Amino acid sequence: MNRVAEVLATVAALLAVGVLAIVVVSVLIRALPALNFDLFTETQPFFGESGGGIAHAIVGTIILVLLATLISLPFGVLIAIYVSEFARPAVAQPIRLALDVLNGVPSIVIGVFVFALIIEPLQAQSGWAGAFALSIVMLPLVARASMEVLALVPGSLREAGFALGVSRWRTVLRVVLPTVVGGIATGTVLAIARAAGETAPLLFTSSLYANAVTFDPSQPLPSLPVTIFVYSEQPDENLNEQAWAAAFILMSFVLVLSVTARAALARSRRKLEGR
Repeated sequence: MNRVAEVLATVAALLAVGVLAIVVVSVLIRALPALNFDLFTETQPFFGESGGGIAHAIVGTIILVLLATLISLPFGVLIAIYVSEFARPAVAQPIRLALDVLNGVPSIVIGVFVFALIIEPLQAQSGWAGAFALSIVMLPLVARASMEVLALVPGSLREAGFALGVSRWRTVLRVVLPTVVGGIATGTVLAIARAAGETAPLLFTSSLYANAVTFDPSQPLPSLPVTIFVYSEQPDENLNEQAWAAAFILMSFVLVLSVTARAALARSRRKLEGR
C-alpha cells in the first residue's frame, strides 16, 4: 500500500507538471511567428499596415504593477507588523481571516468594486484606478507573506531588545524588520506575479485601449492582459499572433518571478531557522 500511494502521488505530480509544460509549449508554438525585436520596441501601426508590436502594453503593465506595489507594500507590511507584534490573539485572528477571505475574492468582483467606487463617480478610467484595483489583489498576499516570515523570527531577538530597555516599536523597527526584509521582498515578488496576470480588474478600470506608449497614470494605461483579450478577438491574423506572443511574455514573466520568489523565500526561511 505504501508503494501504491507513492506511485499515485508521483503520477499526480507529473500530471501537474505535464499540464504546465503543455500550456507553455502550445503557447510558444503559436507565439513564435510574432516573437521578434519589433514586438518589444514598436507600437501598433496605422490601419492597413502590417507589423508593429506591443511596447505600449509592456510599458503600461510595468507602470500599473509598480504603482500597485507602492500602494500595497507599505499597507501590507504595517498590517503584518500589527498582527504579529502588537495585536491580541482575539484581534489578530479576525484580521487573518479577513485577509484570507480577501485573497479568495474573485478579481472581477474587485474590478466591479473599484469601478463603482472610482470610475463611475469620475466618469473616466485611469491608470490610478487600475493600480488601486491591483493593489487590492496584492494586499493580502503581501500581508500574509510578511506574517509568515515575522513568525519565524526567534523570540530571543525580541527579548534581547527588551532586556536592553528598548521599546517594542523600536525593537520591531531596528531588530525584527531588518531580519525579515528578504522574506518580505520575496512575498512581494509573488504578489507582483499574481497581479501582473490579472485581467478582470483592468477591464473595468483601465481598458480604454490606446496604441501609444503613455506614462501618465491619470489616463487609461494599456496592459498585457487587456491586449491579449482585445487582440485575440480581432479578425487580423497578425494581431492574433501578437496576442499569443503577449500571452507567452506574460506567462514567462509570471513563471520566472514565481520560481525566483519561492527559491528566495525558502532560502530566507532556512536562514531564519538557522539551518
